[in-house]
Amino acid sequence: MKNRTLGRSGISVSAIGLGCMGMSEFYGASNEQQSLAVIHEALALGVNFFDSADAYGPFTNEVLLGKALKGRRDEAVIATKFGNRRGDQGEFLGICGTPAFVKSACDASLKRLGVDYIDVYYQHRVDPAVAIEETVGAMAELVKAGKVRALGMSEAAPATLRRAAAVHPIAALQTEYSLWSREPEDELLATCRELGVAFVAYSPLGRGMLSGQIRSLDDLEANDFRRSTPRFQGENFQKNLDVVDEVNKLAAARGCAAAQLALAWVLAQGDDIVPIPGTRSIERLRDNAAAVALSLSAADLAAIEAVAPKGFALGTRYDAGRMKALGL
Repeated sequence: MKNRTLGRSGISVSAIGLGCMGMSEFYGASNEQQSLAVIHEALALGVNFFDSADAYGPFTNEVLLGKALKGRRDEAVIATKFGNRRGDQGEFLGICGTPAFVKSACDASLKRLGVDYIDVYYQHRVDPAVAIEETVGAMAELVKAGKVRALGMSEAAPATLRRAAAVHPIAALQTEYSLWSREPEDELLATCRELGVAFVAYSPLGRGMLSGQIRSLDDLEANDFRRSTPRFQGENFQKNLDVVDEVNKLAAARGCAAAQLALAWVLAQGDDIVPIPGTRSIERLRDNAAAVALSLSAADLAAIEAVAPKGFALGTRYDAGRMKALGL
């Protein structure tokens, strides 16, 4: 497995990481033993970058990851997040970035993960009621205390990232990025590169759409949150699927899986980009990891651009409420 470095932190991670959110929530029923097996197989494949958050589950995803990595801490780079407050019954309680919450959330995550330190600690969403300088200042204190190695931001606007980086170096900025979500190309990627911040791409397979495995909403479980997202609804779904089918044809011509072509495209956008596709399947995990070895020529990239140009996806990434919460 090839490695990439997270900004100027010196932290080396596998070129493709593993997003763990779907193992606990949002994508239908969970299976702990299956998820543990996927994480262990990831380690065997050389995938060492694992992404979690206190909000996933809620809380149970960190416990799961800690259980999977017990006794193997030195083999893994653990990233987790704070800021999306959840209640014990799963209710969403809003965004919080106060210094006191930053510190208490970190201590709680350390306990759930069963570790002494977190490699990358992200602010999950920016709290508009708290100056980013205050939040990042509190995060910086966690670094000084040895509880966190490096800091990250998630879904932060370029101006916010600049302000955050002025307080403490930011190792990584995490935002959705894939063939069907290319908004970061407008300004965010350039800002990251200017500041020496790595870009961690979540949902690099377009929430599974680019895998070629989703043909209708019937392929999604009844409690799958994608059913409520505009890109998976009405005419948007079919029109988006039509474009994905063209990408699938290109993958077939290259003799690779559709997901591998989509991941190779993300990787080809820069050595400072690390996609973190999520999966609960060992077979798909292996396919995803193999994408690192797939090299795309200029002609390949041009062919992909021709059938899936920037902005082709119809519908917003989230519903109106969640889009507003992004604050971008």
